[in-house]
Amino acid sequence: MELDYIRMKDIKPALAAYIRESQTLLKKTLIPDEKAIHDVRVLMKQSRAVLKLAAPQLEKESFARDILAFREVGRRMCSHRETSVHRKVLKELRKENPGIFSRLKEDEKLVSLIKKSEPVQEYSEAIVTEFEEIKDILNKTGYRIRFQSMNKLDPQLLIKELEMTYIKVADIYLVCRNNQKSAYLHEFRKKTKNFLYQLYFFRPLNPHVVKALEKKLESMTQNLGKFNDLDQLVKTLGYNYNDNTNLPSMNELILKIREKQDRYLSKVWPIAYKIFCPGHKLVNVLGFKILVI
Repeated sequence: MELDYIRMKDIKPALAAYIRESQTLLKKTLIPDEKAIHDVRVLMKQSRAVLKLAAPQLEKESFARDILAFREVGRRMCSHRETSVHRKVLKELRKENPGIFSRLKEDEKLVSLIKKSEPVQEYSEAIVTEFEEIKDILNKTGYRIRFQSMNKLDPQLLIKELEMTYIKVADIYLVCRNNQKSAYLHEFRKKTKNFLYQLYFFRPLNPHVVKALEKKLESMTQNLGKFNDLDQLVKTLGYNYNDNTNLPSMNELILKIREKQDRYLSKVWPIAYKIFCPGHKLVNVLGFKILVI
């Protein structure tokens, strides 16, 4: 017999916690380090995912304003992380392929990307101002959400929204499996992350099964993220395989990058098939007949 309630994690306290944690990370230093920037960007993705989960039950104007705020914070911090990611990826590639890199030591773009910048003694006024504006956006958004009513969200509607997210991931998975364009894979990763972050609130329904599913989704998104990091590096290097002026060593390096990308995707597809195969439904994946306890 179905009960008239669904036990799940509360959304508003979690959302408020994401904002507070972001604020704490940004207050530690005048300019946050690479790890803090990464962590805040993850928290913004989690915040957007949980807002989307509750979207049908929120006032449209308020939802749109808060989503835009979280997206703006993530966008502004993105550029501060890209260079460090390129450097990390290149150092890993250099360790694996020292011979190739020794032949490319005169490539100015490659050298500039892999070279660590000298510690900045004084930050530019523009950078300081930008992070102050980011803090202000979070302060205002946190204040607004504090007074939003989320105490009477209908769990059944939340479940329907989770199912819609699952369907969107399954749809883009099918697209990617038939056409592995970088743009499609990037979209697959973003939608999978949304599903992962929303799924967290349904852990109490079946902790063992949901946690296992979260672990698989985390593995998928990590490998898709590594694929994307390599793809962005190739774009930053300005590589075009149709360019007859490419050095043979640069062509070889790109082939090594493609090999790594292939390996990352080979770890994604078996997991994705089991979770998002056409014909599967959310209730099948979660392992119980009805999402009510």
